[in-house]
Amino acid sequence: MPDGSGSELGSVYREQEEIAYSEFSDLDSSAESFVRYVLYHSPTVERAYQQWRAASERLPQVRSLPDPRLNIGFFLDEVETRVGPQQAKAGFQQTFPWIGKLQDREDAAARGALAAWYQYQSIQLIVVEQVIIALRDLVYLDEAIRITKENYALLGSFEEVVRARYRVGAGSHPELIRVQVELGQIEDRVLGLEALRPSYVANLNALLNRSPEEEVAEGIRLPNSVISESAQQISQSAHEWSPVLQSIAQRVEQQRIGTKLAQKDGYPDLTVGIEYIVTDDAANPSIAESGDDPIMLTFGINLPIWREKYDAGVRESIAKRLSMSRELDASTNQLTAKVYKAWFEHTDADRRVRLYEHSLIPKAQESLSASLGGFRTGDSEFLDLLDTQRTLLEFSISAERARADRGKALATLNSLVGRPVATTEEIIAPSSAGQVTGDIADKTVDEVQP
Repeated sequence: MPDGSGSELGSVYREQEEIAYSEFSDLDSSAESFVRYVLYHSPTVERAYQQWRAASERLPQVRSLPDPRLNIGFFLDEVETRVGPQQAKAGFQQTFPWIGKLQDREDAAARGALAAWYQYQSIQLIVVEQVIIALRDLVYLDEAIRITKENYALLGSFEEVVRARYRVGAGSHPELIRVQVELGQIEDRVLGLEALRPSYVANLNALLNRSPEEEVAEGIRLPNSVISESAQQISQSAHEWSPVLQSIAQRVEQQRIGTKLAQKDGYPDLTVGIEYIVTDDAANPSIAESGDDPIMLTFGINLPIWREKYDAGVRESIAKRLSMSRELDASTNQLTAKVYKAWFEHTDADRRVRLYEHSLIPKAQESLSASLGGFRTGDSEFLDLLDTQRTLLEFSISAERARADRGKALATLNSLVGRPVATTEEIIAPSSAGQVTGDIADKTVDEVQP
């Protein structure tokens, strides 16, 4: 690992985790493995982690006394005294801040460190949300490619049937051209979707701090969870657990302590010192105390007489606290609005999933089967068969889009709340979009072959 590279994995504060490094370096088909990977490898998470560490290291700095002062002086012209000439002196001084100053400074720094910790948690949640959204989009794209390919195979079986009927004079040339045009359009759609996959993979790899060319295999398993709480319940949980609000609340408290500290800055600090004077022997050695070195204890205070400066500091801290309080109010309102929006997006997507899987797709499948039977007996036109096939394709892809939107909205809600919201697992309908076209394609030729 090169020294001084901010893009390298891990940090000096994570050396104890090197043993478990391999556990976080392997990706499988589960969403949990991607979440574990990004939490350890993301430079965004690492940045927030180091910011918290930096804030926590402020505590031992602010709770310490100021450095003592050592003074040493030499008399260029010795001072003659009764007991002898003074040659040099040494002094030691220590300043003691006003009562409560050090404690307030430590309390303020502790609040700042807590705010940085909650910000770190918030960044983790945001990064996880982004990864889950990227996975949902990628899974949707893979499902859309698979469904479109299945429909391409289904339409290919239609072409075989139309060719066979055309050879025996039971079909028309326009029908054959129409199915070939339809095949070309679906093939172009497949190629377009496949060409889009590398950009989706690159976006996911960027979040994972990997090379854009790193492969992400198909078949990622994502849960089909549906929230079981109301928007009001989730909003209340978000107000209680959101690390964003908790971080701002700690900043408000930090500013409140800062106001107390600004007021105490207007009180004097006490400085205690001791001085030792080196004295030579007196000219008359018989004098009492000849050559004795005097020791002097000193006391001093600073004089905070420029009151406008200190009053302005108090007003500044109050304004900062009020500003941070209003930011907390605004963030709470925005969080509530975001929760309600994400809740609507989730429930609306769930409604669409159920509509497609339990109503529209089964009906489209039934309509396609009926059109196949009617085409075989000559009771329906080939255009009807193409329309029902196209409808089934659109319904199937729309169902996967709705499922992806539902999962993305759930990821957003988890990020906003600060912990997983209560959910239930969706029971996949037997006529799921992923099974319909393949089942029909397997029996198409047998049903309509003349």
